[in-house]
Amino acid sequence: MYYLLKLFPEITIKSRSVRRQMTRCLVGNVRNVLRPLGDEIRVQGGWDALHVRLPETATPECSQQVEDALVRIPGIHEVQSVDDLPFLSFGDTAQHLLAAWQESLAGHSFRVTVKRRGRHDFTSEEMERDMGQALLDAVPSARVNLGQPDVNVRVDIIDDRLRLVRHRRPGLGGYPLGVQGQAMTLISGGYDSPVAAWKMIRRGIKTHFLFFDLGGAEHEQAVRTVCHHLWQAYGRSHRVHFFSVPFEGVVAELQRSITDGLIGVVLKRMMMRASSRIAARARIPALVTGDAIAQVSSQSLSNLALIDEASDLPILRPLLTEDKQDIIDTARRIGTARFAEVMPEVCGAISQRPNTQAQRAQIEAAEQKFDFSVLETAIENVTMTRSERLLEQVKTPEPSLHVVQTTQELEREKNVSVIDIRPPAERESSPLMLARVECLQIPFYELQAQAATLPVNRRYLLYCDQGVMSRMQALHLSDRGLTHFGIYRND
Repeated sequence: MYYLLKLFPEITIKSRSVRRQMTRCLVGNVRNVLRPLGDEIRVQGGWDALHVRLPETATPECSQQVEDALVRIPGIHEVQSVDDLPFLSFGDTAQHLLAAWQESLAGHSFRVTVKRRGRHDFTSEEMERDMGQALLDAVPSARVNLGQPDVNVRVDIIDDRLRLVRHRRPGLGGYPLGVQGQAMTLISGGYDSPVAAWKMIRRGIKTHFLFFDLGGAEHEQAVRTVCHHLWQAYGRSHRVHFFSVPFEGVVAELQRSITDGLIGVVLKRMMMRASSRIAARARIPALVTGDAIAQVSSQSLSNLALIDEASDLPILRPLLTEDKQDIIDTARRIGTARFAEVMPEVCGAISQRPNTQAQRAQIEAAEQKFDFSVLETAIENVTMTRSERLLEQVKTPEPSLHVVQTTQELEREKNVSVIDIRPPAERESSPLMLARVECLQIPFYELQAQAATLPVNRRYLLYCDQGVMSRMQALHLSDRGLTHFGIYRND
């Protein structure tokens, strides 16, 4: 038995030179993917298809692993499991067909398709009729349907060899990875950006990942896991990189200096500035995002135009016109939805009253108040991890913070106050109600200035909706030697 890998149809209509180039690339990619499964697996290129032969000693488990890997390699339209046998006679061929197809034909319609190459004393039509009758005699519940059969029984005769396709599995399609260059996908770990990255991989683009750290080690570790899944399942013929940008300080500066309604757009512009710098430094010519028109306020057409202006590189948006449910369905199909469903949430980076039609003059005026040295610091501190090391634990040389997680635990604390660091609009829409503990209201963009005035003989627990901004602020205060600040999560 061997596997026949049919090329993605769009490859077959390319010019002769381009088709050869893509096929050579696909052969190399298949070899790279299958190499960890055994050195004796052989991959051979061809004009219409690739051949993958397993050693005779291959176990069923190894065969299944090989097949599962092949159907996820970009550029392959179909994976066919093929028996290569000597062609002896119609009767011998019928016996092989019965062994392969008898169970799956029961109660279904079928047709037999014969393709020949070489000189034979019979026609393809004659063999189709003979094989079809043999299958009908053996499986009375089956029926012939030459138009739209449930099962197509394929028989290939090549000179004196018989090639029987036992079963077919649809491949990933698309183009061989690497033939269309490379790009960098901004990835957050939700439903959208992993699907956008997958679509780029499927079109033959070597896809790196760029993560903006707004939520600490837990969030980054979760996003690393998503990226590792995408690489391991669909792109491991090539090594890629994961870039992590510490953006907590940028978010804090945005909340301090930018009007609430513009924060979403300005945040995306800061991300694009950083992304284009980091990508250019790595010689990656394009950026990719999971934006879809009108899905959130920053993704209105006018806001996307303003965001594009901040990047020196082209921004590709493969999901631009897709519906959210279609994106979620794709995420489930490619295996990333399960990560999005448990992804840690990040607070402090979204406008409460976002402007869906921001004006360029507004944005430019707002950004004049922003301290761009904070952005420069974030870019300088970017870290890079190779794809095969993504599951290694994120190193977090952070100080230990005092964390209180329930109201009951909070009420047992002594000499403690809670500081609600949310912006006023958030506090008004969802007030924090504490009956037995003092609650102060200091927005986090004012906290760093006021913290030193608070008594050091009392513990202060910072509160925000998801616990991300409070952790970030507590770490900044700890760096200044103010260790009497902790976190109240109210889980």
